[in-house]
Amino acid sequence: MNTEIEIKIQMLKSSLECFVFGLLGLLPLIGFPFAVVALVISGKVRACQKKNWNAAKPYWIGGVACSCVGILLWGAVGILILFNALNPD
Repeated sequence: MNTEIEIKIQMLKSSLECFVFGLLGLLPLIGFPFAVVALVISGKVRACQKKNWNAAKPYWIGGVACSCVGILLWGAVGILILFNALNPD
């Protein structure tokens, strides 16, 4: 029942969701799961982009960039906290 227009609308909504979750991925302490969700949504958007033009592509790219930075940043902070907890000096 999905028409071409419905697929495009869903792709645009998903691009904006990716952007919002990517920005939330930059939050301290709680951002890591949001960044992962943004990357999952990004995969769905990328699959739709192969067939259709995405007018919200800058938002999609921004969401992916923010989520990657969030994962790297908060992953590194988490590893440092874990390392300091396991090796008290």
